[in-house]
Amino acid sequence: MPDFDEFWSNPTSYVEFPTTDEAIQYTRHGEFREDPLLEPLGTPSGLIEIYSKTVADMGYDDCKGHATWIEPAEWLGSEKAKQYPLHMLSPHPVERIHSQTNNISTRDNYTIAGREPVWISEEDASSRGIKTGDVVRVFNERGETLAGAYVTGDLRKGVIRLREGGWYDPEEPGKIGSRCKYGHANVLTIDKGASKLSQATIANTCLVDIAKLEGDAPTVTAFDAPKGA
Repeated sequence: MPDFDEFWSNPTSYVEFPTTDEAIQYTRHGEFREDPLLEPLGTPSGLIEIYSKTVADMGYDDCKGHATWIEPAEWLGSEKAKQYPLHMLSPHPVERIHSQTNNISTRDNYTIAGREPVWISEEDASSRGIKTGDVVRVFNERGETLAGAYVTGDLRKGVIRLREGGWYDPEEPGKIGSRCKYGHANVLTIDKGASKLSQATIANTCLVDIAKLEGDAPTVTAFDAPKGA
C-alpha cells in the first residue's frame, strides 16, 4: 500500500491488487456448461430459461413470462417529450457511495459552482445558451433542482446525466415541492416500481428540461452543521 496522505491528496490515485490465477480462469456457470445434469442452475428446470411459467402464472400485465418491450412511463418517444424533451439518466457516482461522503472535502473535486454536476450535450447546451460552469435549473412537473452545468460531447442530443445521491437542499425547508439548491435527482424521478413483480427503481425513466438560472444562485446549505451543533 502507498503512503496514505499521498494517496488521499491525489484524486487520481489508485491501488492495484494482484489478480490470482483462479480469478483469471473463472468462468460464470462453468460447472453447468461442463455437466448440466449434475450442476443444474437454480431455475425450476435447472436450465437457462427464456420463458418462465412461474412468472407468467402470476398474471401481471407489466411483467410477462418472457422478455418483452413495454412502453416506459416516460421516454423520448412519448407525447410528454414535447414538453420535457430531455431524458435524464441518474447513474451511481464514482466518488461516493450513493449519498455517503457527499458532505466531505472531496466534494470540491467534482462539484461545479458548488453543486452536483449535470452533464448536457453540446447541441442541447448551445440551443439553451448554457456553458460549462453555469448554474442551471433542471425541472419537470414533479420538482426542480439547481445543478452545475458540464457541457460535453460524450452525450447524445436529448440526454442529460445527473448522478444519484446528491443531498437534498430545499430552498424552503418544510414546504412540499421546494426547489433543491444542490442537485438532488430524486425531486425529478418517478416514485414507482419497475413492475408489480420487481418493484425495482426506475430512476432512469425520467423526462426533464433544463434552463440557465436567471439572477443570483441561492447559497448551498445542505452541508452546514445544524444550529447549536
